Amino acid sequence: MRKIMKTVLPMVLTLSLVLTACGGKTGTNTGAADGDTATSDKKLKIGMVTDLGSINDKSFNQSAWEALQKLNVDHGYDVKYLEPKSDSEVMPNLLQFVKGNYDLTWATAFTLADAVTQLAGEYPNAKFGIVDSDIVVPNVAAINFKEQEGAFLVGVIAGLTTKTDKIGFIGGMKIPVIKRFEAGFREGIKAVNPNAKLIVNYAGVFNRVDVGKSAAATIYNEGADIIFHAAGLTGNGAFNEAKERKAIGENVWVIGVDKDQSLTFGDDVTLTSMIKKVDEAVYQISQDLAEGNFPGGKVTTMGLKENGVDIASTSSKNVAPEVLKTVEEYRQKIINGDIVVPTE
Repeated sequence: MRKIMKTVLPMVLTLSLVLTACGGKTGTNTGAADGDTATSDKKLKIGMVTDLGSINDKSFNQSAWEALQKLNVDHGYDVKYLEPKSDSEVMPNLLQFVKGNYDLTWATAFTLADAVTQLAGEYPNAKFGIVDSDIVVPNVAAINFKEQEGAFLVGVIAGLTTKTDKIGFIGGMKIPVIKRFEAGFREGIKAVNPNAKLIVNYAGVFNRVDVGKSAAATIYNEGADIIFHAAGLTGNGAFNEAKERKAIGENVWVIGVDKDQSLTFGDDVTLTSMIKKVDEAVYQISQDLAEGNFPGGKVTTMGLKENGVDIASTSSKNVAPEVLKTVEEYRQKIINGDIVVPTE
């Protein structure tokens, strides 16, 4: 498989999402017909099932969908998503694409791994992709990220920026991928500011903005001035809480996740964001399938060295130059293997 790190995606065009009700919210972009049999020119049908969050979560679900939208624009692929609203809808949603003879069905989260594993066994001719999972199944391409490495870098930023020496972390659920975020963030803070206290709050859900806002309020009330979230849609509530506090003069910040969340929530409350390149991975593996190189039975793992995680390119707006210089020093130490960031 070509190196995903070499894929450079331009900004995704804003497309209208056609929403209908069918086993949860659904959207589609219809490309050219599916009659072309030449492998590299095949007009794929690609489906995507989100976790219980929203396609507009400003996070990993949205990143994956933007990749499929770009495949529609670039190659005319027929792409569609489904949003299960409960655990009971996950399997029917995945099955809708399998039974609809889609060439590839994506699952965007670790929480869908059991369902994908089961269906991959029952339908060995179907092909699946899954984000944030290390399952090894012949007809499944799994993508994993070294979130701990990117989180370490924003931990360095938080540790050198805090004025109160109290920093917060909001996690969606206590699952391995989120624990990697927490572990890396903790170690990054510790490396530059061992006196700082990390306040951790697990929301238990990825799709409740109100719960995220409440969690952020609790952490800020304990004296934290910076919060890093890894909670999908739930984490959006941290930005809402920070905006309210900024409006009354409190100097608080949020560190975004997965995408550059300053583009959504503004530079006034977004200190930086930890970028996780779900979009590039989903795009590349989908293209590998079209070219006859589908990496079924393999786990693609992306960290700093593979350019799979990073900090936002807009970080210099709010992060001091000397802090960014320190970040780069730690980046190289991680890439060179001088620092191995723990996963828990």
